[in-house]
Amino acid sequence: MTLRTVFKGWIDHYFSDEEAVILLVLLVLGFAAVIFLGRMLAPFLTALVIAFLLQGAVSWLQRRHVPHLLAVALVFLGFIGLLLALAFILMPLIWNQLVGLVQETPRMFASGQQLLDDLQERYPQLITPDQIQNWVAVAGREMTQFGQRALTLSLASLGNVLALIIYLVLVPILVFFLLKDRDSLVGFTLSLLPQKRALMTRIWQEMDVQIANYVRGKFIEIIIVGTVSFLTFAYFGLPYSALLAVLVGFSVLVPYIGAAVATLPVAAVAGFHFGMTSEFAYVVIAYGIIQALDGNVLVPILFSEAVNLHPVSIIVAVLFFGGIWGFWGIFFAIPLATLLKALVYAWPRGIQRHKREEAAEVMAQE
Repeated sequence: MTLRTVFKGWIDHYFSDEEAVILLVLLVLGFAAVIFLGRMLAPFLTALVIAFLLQGAVSWLQRRHVPHLLAVALVFLGFIGLLLALAFILMPLIWNQLVGLVQETPRMFASGQQLLDDLQERYPQLITPDQIQNWVAVAGREMTQFGQRALTLSLASLGNVLALIIYLVLVPILVFFLLKDRDSLVGFTLSLLPQKRALMTRIWQEMDVQIANYVRGKFIEIIIVGTVSFLTFAYFGLPYSALLAVLVGFSVLVPYIGAAVATLPVAAVAGFHFGMTSEFAYVVIAYGIIQALDGNVLVPILFSEAVNLHPVSIIVAVLFFGGIWGFWGIFFAIPLATLLKALVYAWPRGIQRHKREEAAEVMAQE
């Protein structure tokens, strides 16, 4: 069997149908538009994601005989209320705690250096003064670079205040119209597609439930994990509870890696505040229980078995899409990987099924 024969068989298997070629072109154009025009279209893409999340609540109200426009108005007002609460309650609290943490960093740095000196006195054979000096030098360089990056970010953000205000105004307007005129917008989009789109419809139907389940479930998981973490940290009197809770909440975006990364600042703040005491152990144990309940109880409840990917596939997807699109790439890494998996499995089956349906129609006409 020659390479030409293998390649021809692969082409016939995946692209023997006209619709499959059109679907491939649409996917390539869609990914290219997001990659090259993503920054320009960021408000629209953000509004599209938020509208997709809120559409579930609108549909739920409509199933209970609430008129469409009233359902959209109620859900949109709830979204605006949540946005205002984040802007005027949560964000100032997080900012104040972040400023306090930055101001407290030199004292933590001095405490860490004292801890290393104590360890060197206790275990002089394991830790030498040269090692301590190297560790202190590396930590000092990292702190200096962090401060420079923070200063650069703050100076750069001063010039983008107007753009941020426009962004915050534009996104809610887009969300409202995407919810209000959903049917007409979907109909217009479908009118641009070919009339013959059985394969596209089948793949979209397979993916719709999975993407909706994942995106809405992930938002709910972030809120639950962040809230429980904040209440737990506040109960133990851990400083910077809101800041750490937000970090822990967003850590669920990256499976496996996020939990490990979030553990370091939680343990560091608890260690510097409580020292090696029983309170430190209680905080670490409580944090471990939260992570265990999230992975073994909350995730199985929120997510269906439809999103079933190997851990290696998840990590590769997070690295790849996160490197391309940053935060949104990390957030949508799993649904995008699921989409690719569904395409790989549904594409040849859809083509073969479509061929059988056409053959059955021809035989019926004869």
